[in-house]
Amino acid sequence: MISEIKRDRKGFPGAQGFLIILLFLVVLGCSSCQSTLIKDKTNGISLVASRDSLTSNELDYLLEVNANAVALMPYAFLNTEKGPQLYFNQDRQWFGERAEGIEQAIIKLREKQIAIMMKPHLWLRNGSFTGDLNFSSEAEWKDFEQSYKEYILFYAEISEEYHIETLCIGTELYTFVKERPLFWQKLIYNIREIYTGKLVYAENWDKIDQVQIWKELDFIGVDAYFPISEKASPSEQEIKNGWQKHKTLLANLSSEYQKPILFTEYGYRNIDYAVKEPWNSERKLYPKNHNLQARALKVLLEEFWTKDWFQGGYLWKWHQYENSGGLENDRFTPQNKPAENTIKEYYLKFKN
Repeated sequence: MISEIKRDRKGFPGAQGFLIILLFLVVLGCSSCQSTLIKDKTNGISLVASRDSLTSNELDYLLEVNANAVALMPYAFLNTEKGPQLYFNQDRQWFGERAEGIEQAIIKLREKQIAIMMKPHLWLRNGSFTGDLNFSSEAEWKDFEQSYKEYILFYAEISEEYHIETLCIGTELYTFVKERPLFWQKLIYNIREIYTGKLVYAENWDKIDQVQIWKELDFIGVDAYFPISEKASPSEQEIKNGWQKHKTLLANLSSEYQKPILFTEYGYRNIDYAVKEPWNSERKLYPKNHNLQARALKVLLEEFWTKDWFQGGYLWKWHQYENSGGLENDRFTPQNKPAENTIKEYYLKFKN
């Protein structure tokens, strides 16, 4: 292009030539910036808590799929029949769900230079949806808020002690966030007093445009189980088409708040209709469809990991044992299924 620039009588580029050179340098510079943005992504996995300690060999298996970040999930339990009191870090919980196991995992992950998101989860009695959690009196709300604050600040302190990169302050708690805005403002302030890393909140896909605390956080967290297609086994193009309205919503949300989008969870099962209701975890739901799981993940990674407003995400989910998953398994994990190679291939492209 430069060889075609018109020159003035002294042999130097004229005004039009300088404009072309400037345009060429801008394009070149933007191309370089885009490459940096694409590489700097969170290639995350959600590590399922186990009864046992995490080992170096198990982390080597994780690294084989080019993951660079892990979500650790210390659970708290709420028995609604006995009042709004959360129970966490209890001896009856699995090792990987309580502080002892979380700290052991952090130490092993640091040995492998893997970034960490601390992502507390609530589990309600009978598996009820946390987004619908509500209380009938102000006294119950106050009791629950105090219990939740203790829970989150407990893991915020651990996160600060170990310099955890990201802390998720809640997962799919739409009604709680909507009905108690002052509590959340105070909680975020209290967290930032003791924790200096990045903050995110993980909202379910259907409520992300109704959350009022995004401006207080560092990322917009999305549990990305968007419905994509009604078909049993849609093609790659059909899956891509199904993403476009959701993709526009996410891009606009990022622009509105000037915050990157982070998929705090994303994933599909290896079954027919996997992209119709991706959140559906019922057992014996549909026939297995390994290729659809791989195809859906491929499209998601191609559609989002290349965007500068998108930070990356955490695959749901990954077990620490190498023999997990397999072709007879129809759950979310891609382990020992064709989708494992898809994750490996695309995470390599965006590995920093």
